[in-house]
Order: sequence, then C-alpha cells, then structure tokens
Amino acid sequence: MKIQDLLRKDVMLLDLQATEKTAAIEEMIHSLVNHGYVTDFETFKEGILAREALTSTGLGDGIAMPHSKNSAVKEATVLFAKSNKGVDYESLDGQSTDLFFMIAAPEGANDTHLAALAELSQYLMKDGFADKLRQVTSADQVIELFDQVSEKAEEPVQAPANESGDFIVAVTACTTGIAHTYMAQEALQKVAAEMGVGIKVETNGASGVGNKLTAEDIKNAKAVIIAADKAVEMDRFDGKPLINRPVADGIRKTEELINLALSGKAEIYKASNAGGVAASSNEKLSLGGAFYKHLMSGVSQMLPFVIGGGIMIAIAFLLDQILGVPKDQLSNLGSYHEIAAQFKSIGGAAFGFMLPVLAGYIAYSIAEKPGLVSGFVAGAIASSGASFGGVAYAAGGEKTLSLAGVSSGFLGALVGGFLAGGVILVLRKLLAGLPRSLEGIRSILLLPLLGVLVTGFLMLAVNIPMSAINTALNDFLASLSGSSAVLLGLLVGGMMAVDMGGPVNKAAYVFGTSTLASTVSTGGSPVMAAVMAAGMVPPLAVFVATLLFKDKFTTEERDSGLTNIVMGLSFITEGAIPFGAADPARAIPSFIVGSALTGALVGLSGIKLMAPHGGIFVIGLTNNPILYLVYVLIGAVVSGILFGYLRKPLEK
Repeated sequence: MKIQDLLRKDVMLLDLQATEKTAAIEEMIHSLVNHGYVTDFETFKEGILAREALTSTGLGDGIAMPHSKNSAVKEATVLFAKSNKGVDYESLDGQSTDLFFMIAAPEGANDTHLAALAELSQYLMKDGFADKLRQVTSADQVIELFDQVSEKAEEPVQAPANESGDFIVAVTACTTGIAHTYMAQEALQKVAAEMGVGIKVETNGASGVGNKLTAEDIKNAKAVIIAADKAVEMDRFDGKPLINRPVADGIRKTEELINLALSGKAEIYKASNAGGVAASSNEKLSLGGAFYKHLMSGVSQMLPFVIGGGIMIAIAFLLDQILGVPKDQLSNLGSYHEIAAQFKSIGGAAFGFMLPVLAGYIAYSIAEKPGLVSGFVAGAIASSGASFGGVAYAAGGEKTLSLAGVSSGFLGALVGGFLAGGVILVLRKLLAGLPRSLEGIRSILLLPLLGVLVTGFLMLAVNIPMSAINTALNDFLASLSGSSAVLLGLLVGGMMAVDMGGPVNKAAYVFGTSTLASTVSTGGSPVMAAVMAAGMVPPLAVFVATLLFKDKFTTEERDSGLTNIVMGLSFITEGAIPFGAADPARAIPSFIVGSALTGALVGLSGIKLMAPHGGIFVIGLTNNPILYLVYVLIGAVVSGILFGYLRKPLEK
C-alpha cells in the first residue's frame, strides 16, 4: 500500500479556513465525516484531542500530523489540508502551521497502513518536499507530487562512523507509534549525516521494532540516545552513557542530543536487570552455538507444558492405582475412575502443546515473530504424523486412508522448528525487494501464508523418515533392560553432573523428557527416572561433603551445604554450581561419579517415572519409590565422600 492509496482526494482541504487549533481539527473532521470515512464526529474528535494532550502533533516547520486509531473510523484515511493563512496549532517550535495530515486509522486495523504512514513521516523530512506541497493548487497535484518521490524506500541502515570513530545508537518511540517515531528517526539520521557522525536508529513503532540494535552495535556506540514517549527495552544499555528525552526532542533538538551524546557528559545508565542484555542480542554465533541457542529457546518454552501436563497425567495414574482398577480394565489405567480421567484430560490438553510449542519457539528464535506460526504448524504436523500420500508409518507399516499416522515425536518437532525458521529466513530474502510501503502486507499476509504453505508441505515429506526413526528409537528404549539399561542410565546420569544446568545437563534432560510422551501409558520412562535421580545427586553430595569434612569448608560454605539439601531433594541441580565453579578439578569428577552410579542403578532396577520434574515431591509416581530414594542417597554419599576427600584443607 502506497501513501497515495490512503490520501483521499475528496476529503482534501486546500484552503483551510480555521486559524485556531481546535477549530482547524473540527474542520478537518467534518470533511472526514461528510465523506463517510468517519462515522461519529464527537468520538473521533475525542480521540484526536486525547492524543494532542500527550504531545502536540505540530512537529514544527509548518507541519502537523494529528492522528487517532479510533472506533469511529470506517476506513483508513489520510486527510491532507493546506492553510493559506496559517494556524496557531501550538506547534513544538512555536510557529504557525500550514500543512496538515490528519491520520484516521480504524480500531483493530492491521499494520498495513502504519507502514505507509511511517513512509509519509519520512517524506515530510525530505528537503524541499514541504515547500512543494505549499505550492499545490489541486488534489491531483498532491497525488502527483507523492508519485514523483514514491521510489523504493530502503531499510534504515547503520551509517558509518566518521574518521574520529564517532558512532552512536538511538531508539525512537511515541505513544501511538505512528508518526513521531519515524519523524525522529529521519531527523536523527539526517542531522548525524550532516555532522559526520555514524548512527543506527531503532524504531519502536506500531508495526513492531524496526532496524533492531544488536549487542555489537551497542558495544561499539559511544553513547545511546532514547527519544521516546513510552517504555522501550532498556536493560541492554547497561553501563553505556545514555540520554533519555521525549520523542519531540529527537525531532526538534536533534543536533543538541547528538552533541550531548558525543560530549562525554551523559550519565551512565545502570540497568535493573543487566543479565537480560545478552539474550536480546543478534550477535553472530558459531553453528553449534546457534543450534544450542535456538534449541534451548524452544525447550525453555516447552518445559512448563511438559511439567504441568506430565504431572497431571501422572496423578491420574496414581489416583487409579489408589482407588483400584480391575485386572481386566488395566488397559484403562489413568482413566478408569472419573476423577482420574479428569486429571488425565487436563494433563493431556497441556501435554498436547509440547511439540507445537517446541517447534514454534525454535522457529521464533531463528526468525522472530513471523517464524512462530510456521513453527507451530510444523510441530502440530510432527505430532499428528501426517505425511504425503497416506504413507504414514502406521502399525506394521501399512498405508492408511487418511494422512494420519504415527507421530514423529520430539525429533520430528525439532527438525520442524529449524525447518520453519529456515523457510521464513529464505522468504524474507525473496521478499526483500518489496517496497517499504508494502511491509505490512509482507509481515501480516505473505510471510505467514507462504511460511505455513511451504513448511507444511515440507513436513509432510519429512514426517515419513522421522516417524520411522522416532518409532525405532521408542522401540529400542522400551526394550532396554539389564546391561543396556545400565549403560544408558550411566550415560545420562553422568551427563547431568557435567555442568549442572549447562548444555550437557540440558541435553540429557531434554532426552529424558522426550521419552515421556510414548511411555506414560506404560507406567513411565526409565530414562526420565535415571535423569531425575542423577540430577538430585550433586546438591545432596555438597551437603554430605560439608557435613563429613567440616574442616575443609568455610562456615559460609557449610551453611550453603544445608540449603543444598532442599535444592537436591527438589531436583535443582544448579545448587551445586558454586562448589563446582570454585573447585572444578575435584568437584565435577566427584559429582559425575555419584550421578552416573545412581543413573546406572536406576536403569538396572528398571525403575520408571511418569513426571518430568519435582524431585522427592513426585517420588510416589515411580514404580518403586523406596528403592529410588535409596539409589539417590547412595550416589550422594559416594560423590560427597569423594569430593570431601579430594578437597584441599583450608589454609590456617
């Protein structure tokens, strides 16, 4: 959509009669109402005046852009008005105003018109454009003038720093995100170029964040300028010189802001949550680093569904076991009694989101918001097992009359999430040539539609091999017993203690949770049981070590050992991290030995667990709670004694 599509010739006022602000607003609204673009005069006027009460939309240089997103608006419209007398509009520069663009946006409208309005804001900052508008004598001339300058608008880019290395970053935002946001952006870029200063400006507009600042941008910047009338993401600027002003200053006091940023006199910003800075960066990562980052983004969003739904389903089985189920009805365990069935139904609803959420947020991490819908679709298809030609990997491998088949599970959703994210990145490049005025159509229509279309059909093909792999893997895990189960328990158990919450720990945990969906109906997962038991060992080992070897630990460390009891029993492995970090050569190998031993013992005994988290609080959901707890204590004692023995005595 171009500006010309919103500029209605029939509502234009080329000789505005009013000379006072309110009267001028009323005159423009009457034109919109009379031509059917606004249905209620008072409602729309109230919206316009409410916006003016925040900050005058008289931008200076004789230009005003009153605007409102309003229920009284029937159709997105921009009214152009020109005054030959001048209007006292309470403009930011105190001068009279003669050019007006009244923006009427329907309530609940998509972002298409917002993209066009952003472009309008930038047109008005171009040298000589406003003067040409003052010379027009007909509505056709207005449209023609916009046609002449309506070339492809390029995406804002980072201007290079000057010879002295001066480079700054800025963020612009206004309350509505329609006009001032982009006016301030254009003004900052224009003045910075004139001053020979490198700059990158992020816009927080109604259509989303544009030209987003990366961690590298912020690191390289001499200072930060915030020109905003609403909250923006601030934690990322921790430790940087920062100027925080209203968006109007970004338009009218641009040079002053830039000079202040370069002066070295700006206050250093202290973030309340500096830890969140890195998460928002767009830094380039290694292939392995990027894979882990995107995977963990999906896993972190998936886990609440797994934990909540998994425990609810586990409670359903526990209730049926307590209430009793006839031997001939054991196949209905978990849903035999009504109360159990209700728990299972609720848990199943939560559990059902596991794969779509995993794939959705992997794709979101890769391609941001446009990737979300494609990722959810990929995860849903992985869950359903849908495939091309009805060749679903069904029982016995026979064809089915429908597309439904055997789920490709966690692995299928994982592949689907990365596939969806990649598809969106490719589509972005293919659609990059579209004019900026069509940005709304690209983000609202084209990316979701094409993303779902391409990802969906690709998943119908991917599901065929992934369903086979997933089925084979589940069959293998189900067959594990004796020595093979011991080895698997040994492996995942040891992994839980390697970094106690880091990548290796998370890999083992994710593997354990991925086995739950296919094993809940058979009493739980032996892999999950080994993972949780082993994860409880390191914090408990810390307590054992501080208890038995008091002379090797400070008073503070012994106190910390007591708190690790609760953390260990709650399956919070991270409680042992301070001890592992302080003495990794002795602590981590000690923890690995005990955790691996516990995992192996759990595997050897064939203990199963139906819950993905909870520690001692869900121990009743194992098929042998007493033995399970004994194995955890054995691992903790072995690790604790080994750690305490190897630890150096305190220097006296």
